[in-house]
Amino acid sequence: MNIIRTELPGVLIIEPKVFGDARGYFFESWNQAAYEAAGITNKWIQDNESKSCFGVLRGLHYQAAPYTQAKIVRAFMGTVLDVVVDIRKGSPTCGRHIAVELSGENKRQLYIPRGFAHGFAVLSDQAVFAYKCDNVYMPSAERGIIFDDPDLGIDWRIAPEKILLSDKDKKHTSFAGIEPWEEA
Repeated sequence: MNIIRTELPGVLIIEPKVFGDARGYFFESWNQAAYEAAGITNKWIQDNESKSCFGVLRGLHYQAAPYTQAKIVRAFMGTVLDVVVDIRKGSPTCGRHIAVELSGENKRQLYIPRGFAHGFAVLSDQAVFAYKCDNVYMPSAERGIIFDDPDLGIDWRIAPEKILLSDKDKKHTSFAGIEPWEEA
């Protein structure tokens, strides 16, 4: 696999080796030893999957301590724009974000360590998206940043009138209104 370091320290793009022929393709979507060699040593305890249609935007989500989560995310089917925002207190990149296209075609994965908010927007007609998490989901610890915060300036690549949000995601606060993440 190929590991691409991003401008946000710790956030990694993972490109698996895909073997394809007339029958289809094969690749290792998880190999503990290979991921550990790349510095990804989390103990994964939960896998989640969602299916969404074009324009759905989920995020920007994170959980407060002690329920913070690291994630490995990927699109099984379709195409999403995956966005990660650094919310680590004192980080030189706090408040900055990256956006990476993940798709069933490119098979890319994104490793998101603790201390980052995460969201994605569906760019294809439909997408099936998967998350590998290293901590449980805890509703009382759930937090979020509003997707269109002008201080973040995220281009979601979807016209604003086409974006579909949950009621919960419509109520998130601005980046300036969150309490930055601190490692416990």
